[in-house]
Amino acid sequence: MTVREQPDSINAFQDDALGNHDATALADLIRRGELSVAEVTAAAIARSRQVEPLIRGTVHEAFEPARNHTPTRGFFHGVPTFIKDNTDIAGMPTRHGSEAVPSRTATKTSPFAEQMLAQGYVCLGKSTLPEFGFNASTEHASAPPSRNPWNLAYSTGASSGGSAALVAAGVVPIAHANDGGGSIRIPAACCGLIGLKPSRGRLVDNDAAKSLPINIVSDGVVTRSVRDTARFYAEAEKHYRNRKLPPMGMVEGPSQRSMTIGLVLDSLNGHATDRKTRETVEHTARLLEGMGHRIVPMDVPIASSFPDDFARYWGMLAFGVKANGRKLMHPEFNKSRVDSLTNGLDRMFRRQFYKLPATLWRLRRSYHDYAKAVAGFDAILTPVLGHTTPEIGYLNPEQDFDTLFERLTRYVSFTPLANATGAPAISVPMGQTDNNLPVAVHLMGRHGGEQTLLELAYSLEEEYSLYYG
Repeated sequence: MTVREQPDSINAFQDDALGNHDATALADLIRRGELSVAEVTAAAIARSRQVEPLIRGTVHEAFEPARNHTPTRGFFHGVPTFIKDNTDIAGMPTRHGSEAVPSRTATKTSPFAEQMLAQGYVCLGKSTLPEFGFNASTEHASAPPSRNPWNLAYSTGASSGGSAALVAAGVVPIAHANDGGGSIRIPAACCGLIGLKPSRGRLVDNDAAKSLPINIVSDGVVTRSVRDTARFYAEAEKHYRNRKLPPMGMVEGPSQRSMTIGLVLDSLNGHATDRKTRETVEHTARLLEGMGHRIVPMDVPIASSFPDDFARYWGMLAFGVKANGRKLMHPEFNKSRVDSLTNGLDRMFRRQFYKLPATLWRLRRSYHDYAKAVAGFDAILTPVLGHTTPEIGYLNPEQDFDTLFERLTRYVSFTPLANATGAPAISVPMGQTDNNLPVAVHLMGRHGGEQTLLELAYSLEEEYSLYYG
């Protein structure tokens, strides 16, 4: 069956144990004994089997172990979830979305996954990602792509695209995501979800993030409600609290205080934002202004060298994977099997490797440049992406590298700033295209300012529900 013969959209919402509940509501029903962990797990498995042939969000199913697992007695006790396939879970394989990595069963659970699972989730398996998380669409050279439940002809975003597809389709209410250039916020934007990239150091770092010269990677989740995201971070803080950052606690709803919010519409790399995305951001700015906030147009708060510097760092990661894959991932890592995007990024870095010392210096300095630029603001409002969600194939990793790289830099033109600077940022759905795809806005905060972003997200969630239900 071709995609054109399939329904335009798909979801698994139905009158079962999961219903339309978010993770917070589901946890409350389990806690009160109105639902059992077994029936909730069974419903999520049934939903996965219903939609998985179309959305392709799962790379490894652990359904039987999940049925027999007794979850931790945390706040989210019994709530089903998936962990992204670049994060180790003991007893499950980790392949990083790549044919170059042989299947291996992890012997231990990674530090972040321990922090997440301590909240009581039931892990149903591993979700898909593009190879090593480098692409902005969950597409592969030799496997079917993950598809957007809102419109199956379109991308689910990346690199946490599988998790976003599963949450948007209603298989689970919350799923793991991580973000090295936008990979929590981009799939959240494509799939109409909430995606918060926390401040650097807010959560426990996995080993790979600790090894980077500049840690641009943050773990987190994608959810269907702001309160689920807020509760996830409140519970995570009980497991680990970074004393260098202000505490978050549980953010319950919108703030009543008036804030000053910077407005950025076009990216630093010179590409104009497309009409629908721009209109959605401008509409959101007017809504915020109507709530009593002050909107101030501003320039992108970073040096003009940033796009090239971040691209060079991106290339360095591909170079590092190819050079050290046997040590980092698997002793039988086969670099000849990486996809064209990884190879292209590697070649790009090799041509420019002599620029790396200055690149690292400027990227480290971006923390201070950003902090200075946003000192007078509570948050910065921007698009998440340069244009609306593309069709499957537009960002296929096997196409000509120069074409793909140009497309990626036009598309992923706002989110990397928060990764390099370590600032928090959140994606919130605020519009919809004519072909039924969500359009989101992006709020960036001061370092440690997740509470402010969640307060604003609550306000916007209320407005969005009035228009789109």
